[in-house]
Order: sequence, then structure tokens, then C-alpha cells
Amino acid sequence: MTDQEQSQPATTGTRAERMRTPLAADVIRATAEKHGVCVRSFTMEVGDTETGELRYVPVPCGSTVESVCLPCARKAKALRQAQCREGWHMTEEPVLAAEPPSEDHKELLTYRADLVAAYREVVEHDQAEAEELREEITGVDAELRQLGMRGRLPALDVPTKRAVKRSTRRRQDAPNLPRQKVAKTTVGREYAGKFRPSMFVTLTCDSYGPVRDGAPVDPSRYDYRRAARDAVHFSALVDRWWQNLRRVVGWDAQYFATVEPQKRTAPHLHAAIRGAIPHDVIRQVTEATYHQVWWPNHDQVVYVDRLPVWDGDTRMFLDPDTREPLTAWDDAVEQVEDPAHVVTFGRQVHSKGILGGTDEAGRHIGYLTKYLTKSTGEVVEADTARLRDHHDRLHAELSVTPCSPRCAVWLLYGVQPKGAGSKTTPGHCKGRAHRRTTLGLPGRRVLVSRKWSGKTLDDHKADRKAFVQQALAAIGIEKPQPDPARLVWRKVEPGDPHVPPRPHLVMHAIAERITWRAEYDRALLAAAGPPGSDPETSAIQQAA
Repeated sequence: MTDQEQSQPATTGTRAERMRTPLAADVIRATAEKHGVCVRSFTMEVGDTETGELRYVPVPCGSTVESVCLPCARKAKALRQAQCREGWHMTEEPVLAAEPPSEDHKELLTYRADLVAAYREVVEHDQAEAEELREEITGVDAELRQLGMRGRLPALDVPTKRAVKRSTRRRQDAPNLPRQKVAKTTVGREYAGKFRPSMFVTLTCDSYGPVRDGAPVDPSRYDYRRAARDAVHFSALVDRWWQNLRRVVGWDAQYFATVEPQKRTAPHLHAAIRGAIPHDVIRQVTEATYHQVWWPNHDQVVYVDRLPVWDGDTRMFLDPDTREPLTAWDDAVEQVEDPAHVVTFGRQVHSKGILGGTDEAGRHIGYLTKYLTKSTGEVVEADTARLRDHHDRLHAELSVTPCSPRCAVWLLYGVQPKGAGSKTTPGHCKGRAHRRTTLGLPGRRVLVSRKWSGKTLDDHKADRKAFVQQALAAIGIEKPQPDPARLVWRKVEPGDPHVPPRPHLVMHAIAERITWRAEYDRALLAAAGPPGSDPETSAIQQAA
């Protein structure tokens, strides 16, 4: 046998048998998933300003859907579980004191105030100078953000119209709610000197018609319009529910909640609430909570076969026949006398008391985060003809249901939405509510109150990283961390010849992850102590 023959790969068997062997790309992906390495990472160039070193680093995609990237989705789910567990049964108030403004903040804001005053003096008669001032103000705003500042700054241009104020008087058909002054406390009461229970609550949308196996019994009598509008405004209804709950109980109730679709595709809410609340109070608040949508009437589509056209001179959409401009959003809202829609919850309300540190609490955390790694279409599969028809009809209704004041669907009803321009396509909105894969499910799958754990997701991620570093340091493994200020990150351009192929970076990341895991396993064994010792005495063993 020649050397050339020895170097050739084995090709025994039929072509069909060879086609059944896994591809190299599939083997790399499966190995990366096994070791927790992102399979869809994008490449960044990292430069060290002190040493001049340039290297290429694979950055995880951060997807939360398993079918897109299994390792990233599992990491995101584990992070959410840690966040839920840490805040659910807290015994001390989270510390969220804001730092006072620095002198740099004050100086920049003073400079901004002078620029705004100069801008308003020249904006009417000198557009060139006004544009220069606008650019300078934009730069000052960016500097303020870099220094660390939350909230919005006053707009440059004074609004010509004031926002329409609606009456806050409760509807006559809604039950009244007792109202208390909301105290700043967020921690629940302690009972019998040792028990501090919290709550697990499930809320659902109202019924739109009889349903069997997730599909309407009679689709012609199913209220698809109300189902679509309830789904679009479900998040606003949930926000109103938290507001009402806090006013009734008299303290700043904190929550960790997830939004999921029921089999009938209507969204419903699972929520962990810190502190004990009587079941009657939760039911009372649910029955009395509603959200009024003060939008222009959108019951009848005006433009079906013909669509409004954009006029570059007036910068407005015009009627295709009369060439008259459509009603502007602010003018349309001023004419509204009755709400276009009222959202309420359904009668199904489930609430349960949960004690911290119990197996039941762990099960409910798993239940809360069960579907976070799945897309809406994966949670509710249309595996029958009736379900597929149901999803199609709901999607058809959602396609003509405006999702926001900036939604391009408003043009179908003769209303020009906010921010409309030459690139706006009448009736075509890229919002999540109009997608066939989401069926109106709100974009935020996880809702967390600001004082839940006193930390952001980045803080929880940093805690996990610090814990691992401490565990490794305990056995003499130090991981040097370069100063972030000396690193310059740049996203590489497509086709850059210096960038290693993604499979090379993934293989390198797999090798690194195997090394890190071996080091961490050594730390766990060292922390567990000699055979026969109690593993519960080890903080590392408990956290692992």
C-alpha cells in the first residue's frame, strides 16, 4: 500500500451509509453544547493599549432560546433562577441608595442649560447655528450618560401641544378598591417568630368563547378582536395590577414574574411575590383591575385595496384619492371621547403561600422559569388542523391591530402614527405583536421589580463569577483580570482576512472550558474535605 493510499480517509460502505454519518459541523456543535460553549458566537477584536497585543475573542450570542443556542439559553435560565431565589424570601430590605451627583455632573448640566437657552434664541431665524448647537447638546448628553446618569433630560424643543389628560375616576362597572398609603418597606411580615411566607400567583386573560383542546369550539363565535387587543395590552394591565396591589396592601410589594401563552394562545402570568397577602385580597384586586386604552377608534379598516401615499413636501401621508393629509396622531387622540378598548383579567385566579428554603419553593422557581428557553411557537405547537386554523385567524386579527402609537397599522385606519416617515410602509409593522411566531405575546417574558433582589442581572452574573474566582483562589489558582480601561473592543468587519474561522475559535473555547471545569472540580473536592466530612459545611458545595 502506498503512502498516498494510507493517507486517504476510509470510504467503505455504500453512499447511503456514508450519508448517515454526522457532519463535522454537527460534531463541533454537539461538543460545544456538551461543554457549555456558545455555538453562535460573534468575533470581537481586543486590543491592549499597554502591551499593544491584538487578539480575537468569541463573544457569546446571549440567546435565551434553546433551539437557537442551547448553552447561552441554559446560562440565561440559571441566572434568572438565581435572581428569583435570592429575592423571593429576603429578610432585609435591599439597599438601593443612589449616589449624589458629582461636580462633573453639575458642570456639564450647567453647560447644557446655557446651550439650550442659546438654541431656543436662534432656532426660529438661524437653522445652521441651531443645528450646530443641537449637535453640541447631543455630545454633552452622551458625556453625562458616560458619567453615569439615569432618567430623561428635558427636550430641546418645547412641545406645542400638551398631552391630553384623562379622568382618573374609576369606571362605574368596576368594583371599588380600598386605598392605603404605600410604605417603603418591601419585606413581608414574620409570623410566630420564624415563618416568613411569600406568595405564588397565576393570572389569566378573560374567556373569548368556548375552547376545546386549545382551539375554539365555534371559531365564528370566538371573539378574535378582543383576544388580539387583550394580548397587545396585557403588559399594561399587569402594570396596573401591581399598582393596585401595592395601594391595597399598603407596602411596596416586589415581584418576579414570567409571561407565558396558554394552549389557547392567550397570555397568562406566573408571579412570585415577596411577603404574605391574603387570598381574598388578591382576588379582589384582580376583579377590580382594568386598563383603558385611550386610542383613536380602530374598529373598521379604512384602506384595504388602496393605501395612503407619502408626500415629501408636506411630510405627511395623504389619501390616495383626495390627496388630503391623514389625521395626525395628536389630533386624533384629542378627539377621543371613549376608550377604544378596556382590558380585564379572567375569573381564574390562583394564589398560594410558599415558605422559603423548602422543596416547594424550589419546585415553583423551576415552574416559573420552565418555558424561558422556548419560543412562543415551541410552547404552543399547532399540531392539529383546528389549532393551525385558530393561530391563522388570531394572526390575521393581530395584523390589523395597532400595537403602539408608532405602529404603521394606524395608516390603515386613516391616522398618521407618531414618527411616520418616507420609509414607513402602511399596514406593515415590525413589532413583536404582529409576528406569526409570537401571536401577540408581550416582548418582556420576565418581569422583575426594581427592589426584588437589589441587583441587576449583570450584578448577579458578577456574583457568580466572583464566587468561582474565590473557590479557585482557595486552592492556589489565581486568574489575573486585566484592567478594563486598557482594553479596546472592536467588532470585526465581514471578510477580514486576519479573523480566525469560527470553528477554530469554538474549538479553542472548548479546550479552555474543559481546563476551567477541571480546575473548578478540584476546588469543589478541596472544599468538600476528606471522605466522611459533612458537605453541608462547605459554602462551595452548597452553591454548586
